[in-house]
Order: sequence, then structure tokens, then C-alpha cells
Amino acid sequence: MSDRLQSQIAFIIEIDKLKTILRQSVLASDPGRRENDAEHSWHLALAALLLAEHADQPVDPLKVVSMALVHDLVEIDAGDTFIYDDKGRLDQEERERKAADRIFALLPPDQGTSLRALWDEFEAGCTADARFARAIDRLQPVLLNLATNGLRWRANGITADRVLARNHVIDDASHSLWRFVQGEIERMVAEGHLPERP
Repeated sequence: MSDRLQSQIAFIIEIDKLKTILRQSVLASDPGRRENDAEHSWHLALAALLLAEHADQPVDPLKVVSMALVHDLVEIDAGDTFIYDDKGRLDQEERERKAADRIFALLPPDQGTSLRALWDEFEAGCTADARFARAIDRLQPVLLNLATNGLRWRANGITADRVLARNHVIDDASHSLWRFVQGEIERMVAEGHLPERP
């Protein structure tokens, strides 16, 4: 086996660990089970493909899907940081950059550099593609919470004002998706599934 193929296979085996990283979100189809990072990345990639027409600026759906598939690989080392965990977010960037250095270095240099560039672009959020990928990344757990009447939000004491504040990045890429989220959060409050404020 060539060194190149050996590196590629080692990377593929390494990223299997993503299946063991549990997130706070539960499955819409099975609220008794938490979603793992691999499931999140797959769900996010399909959502990005399907919802690309709602981006405010033109995006390359394949690039957005590629970002969706690589953006959480760093959580193999860094773990998943809950979006509402203010303390955990303090060193999140440092933990994830260190993980990116290790994980993408497992690949042959050309592929490692390419995937790392996608990850860096996603993190920076400076391009239309990255902004849309980040928006869908925030939308996906919102959708799971909406499907379960805010099950994980309520379990973690999250209020509507915090949901809107932490997910406002959706509006940076898609006004229509953000209006949808705002409307659904208003509905959740009106139906008593989510307190408006602490």
C-alpha cells in the first residue's frame, strides 16, 4: 500500500470517532436518544443542499456541503461545546485549532491542506459559502428542538431570548430562514413550550 493510501485510510478510520461524540440535541425521530456528531454532520450536509436556494447570496452547494462534513471533525479531540455553555466556549477556539492541526495533518499534505482550508473558511465565516454553512449549522439543532417542543432547551433552562441571541448568525446568510426561526420561537413561547426570558 502506498504511503498516500495508507494516510487516507488512517484518516478515514480516525474520523469514525466522530460517531462517538454526543451532542446536546436529541433525534426528532427518537427524543430518548442524543444525536452524535456524525449524524449532525450528515443531517447538516443534506439540509445545506436542500436549503441553498434560501441563501441571501449565491452559494456553491457542494462547497457548503463539504464544509458541513468537515466542520466538526475537530470535536474528535476537542469535544462538542454546547452552544449555551458560556464557560466551555472560553477555550473552544484554542481546543479546536489544536485538534485541527492534528487531525488534518493525518492526510497527505494536499488533501490535508484542502480540508483544513475548508475548516478555516467555515470558522472565519467571511465568505457567502461559510456564512450559509454556519447558518445551517445553527438551524439544524433549532429544528430538532422545534420537533421535540424544545425538549433539550427546557432540560438545560434555555429561554427564547437566548435561542434568538445565539442563533442570530442565521440572519447573516438567510433572512428567510431567520424569519422562519423567529416565527417558530414565537409559536413555542405562545404554546408554553419555551419561556420567553429567565
